Amino acid sequence: MTGRKLGVVLTRRLPEAVETRMRELFDVELNEDDHKFSRDELAAAMKRADVLVPTLTDKIDQALLAQAGDRLKLIANYGAGVDHIDVATARQRGILVTNTPGVVTEDTADMTMALILAVTRRIPEGLQLMQSGEWQGWSPTALLGGRIAGRRLGILGMGRIGQAVARRARAFGMQVHYHNRRRLRPEIEAEFEATYWESLDQMVARMDVISINCPHTPATYHLMNARRLSLMKPTAVIVNTSRGEVIDENALTRLLRAGAIAGAGLDVFERGADVNPRLRELPNVVLLPHMGSATVEGRIEMGEKVIINIKTFEDGHRPPDLVVPSML
Repeated sequence: MTGRKLGVVLTRRLPEAVETRMRELFDVELNEDDHKFSRDELAAAMKRADVLVPTLTDKIDQALLAQAGDRLKLIANYGAGVDHIDVATARQRGILVTNTPGVVTEDTADMTMALILAVTRRIPEGLQLMQSGEWQGWSPTALLGGRIAGRRLGILGMGRIGQAVARRARAFGMQVHYHNRRRLRPEIEAEFEATYWESLDQMVARMDVISINCPHTPATYHLMNARRLSLMKPTAVIVNTSRGEVIDENALTRLLRAGAIAGAGLDVFERGADVNPRLRELPNVVLLPHMGSATVEGRIEMGEKVIINIKTFEDGHRPPDLVVPSML
């Protein structure tokens, strides 16, 4: 690179410690009011930046990349998932893409267990009762939930996060089952006492809890479709802390309303912030605003990874978290 500082555009506000360090190293343009960039704003940013630092709210597709200027050489994504970026087209245009893998593993696994407990123990219903002032005292039959010890947990996607969920579930006494593109090594299965199911349909039909922990790819879009959701036991619950597109949200809503599925805990949604309004009406559904990775520690670690990727690129080396199309 030349002697000048790299021009870096952030599409959202990042933790103060991250922004401060970036300003020390690069010529940084901040998004002062933290608004979501429009397509026109993204296109303009891609013309004036050496490095763009987007988040999952920024859809960077082929048409947008076609408007990028010759100056843009790196898209340093703030987050692990890159399904919002057309990585193949970026590489064809000579633009590298990096991400921040591994940072959100523990935080997301914590939230998965929180949702499992919230749904099965009816925690939001109890909270609402207390906050409304309507609680009249203890009753032996009030707000009866279910014990999770001994229940079968079916994990869809046994990568870093799926394994972190399995580790926690074992501590709660749950039986761990999983479906994955590839079967885990025997020693890893033994660590979790996990049972592998080659058939997702067969696993879904036998589980008490389904946890979605796979990425969103063309192969996983609506992987939990209406037919597969209908295989679930009427006493079973489903939680999703991965990507909303993996579940057919309309089909899930219908089955929940019909009592064909006992409950759901969702931290992500098929259409982002445009949540199916019928889901909000159901007492057996826990909805969270994409909080799975929302810890101070995690957000700072993500920023540190972004900085390392940019600095390594600036020094003329391969960024450690380079994403290539074959990885997707």
